Amino acid sequence: MSIRHIFCKAFIKKHFTMEEKKNDQIERDIKVEGAESKVAKESHNSEKQEKATADAHKQENKENNTHENHPSKHNNNNKENEKDQAKEEKKDPLAEAQAEIDELKDRYLRTAAEFDNYKKRTLREKADLILNGGVKTVTAILPVLDDFERAIADKSEDPKVIKEGVQMIFNKFVKTLESLGVKKIDTKDKDFDTDYHEAVAMVPGMGDDKKGKVIDCVQTGYTMNDKVIRHAKVAVGQ
Repeated sequence: MSIRHIFCKAFIKKHFTMEEKKNDQIERDIKVEGAESKVAKESHNSEKQEKATADAHKQENKENNTHENHPSKHNNNNKENEKDQAKEEKKDPLAEAQAEIDELKDRYLRTAAEFDNYKKRTLREKADLILNGGVKTVTAILPVLDDFERAIADKSEDPKVIKEGVQMIFNKFVKTLESLGVKKIDTKDKDFDTDYHEAVAMVPGMGDDKKGKVIDCVQTGYTMNDKVIRHAKVAVGQ
């Protein structure tokens, strides 16, 4: 074996040895880096968990503080209410009585004024009714008056025609009165009734069947809306 050959073999062996050492170093570095990365990751996770735990504690403490503050606030409100009640109780009773008197006085004055206005209005309406209450009646009778004027102006001398004309006017006048609620009191063969009749004469000897009955009507009576406005003057059997 030549020297050159021995030298080449030694060089190749040295080269492979160095390469193996280099690869071993790289593997060791990779393992170290992986371990460090794993440690860092675990440390990061641990820090994250600690932060989450701390936040949870903070939130819990905050809620506890809130719950603790609410009773205090409620107590403050109760104290304020008690102070307001105490102030109300400390009001001067004389001032309260005076305020009540003023209110009642004002109410009395208003009521008195309203009553006075009502009384004046009622008197005014009553006076107007007295003065102008007959307007409706007079207006209804005026056509009858017109008929009388025409009858007087007529130059007829026939008694029958004149009588018929007067009868027509009379019938019209009776209907006008009935439209106003005026009705004639019927007295024929009626029992004497003091509510509707006024006895002006007693007629004896008329028999038992005529005793206490109306014999004759001297003056006709009238009612207005079922109220007697004039009693019928009658002669009564005795």
